[in-house]
Amino acid sequence: MSHAINPAQLALLNGQTVLPKAAQVCVSLAVMLTIWDLRHRTRKHLRKLDPVQLHDIGLTATAARREAAKPFYQP
Repeated sequence: MSHAINPAQLALLNGQTVLPKAAQVCVSLAVMLTIWDLRHRTRKHLRKLDPVQLHDIGLTATAARREAAKPFYQP
């Protein structure tokens, strides 16, 4: 899921010294959801790697399975 941010919107946010509380909550939520999505996609791809690819990135099959089994919300 990828959405572009309008440059004018970024400029408005950048010009603020302190965001309103509601905006801070929304930004924090967006960051958290982005991290969760990245973890989910990374772990999904990790499950598909073959032993040679795992060796290339310095992981054993056991370590890869352990990491891939973690839920998206767990670091």
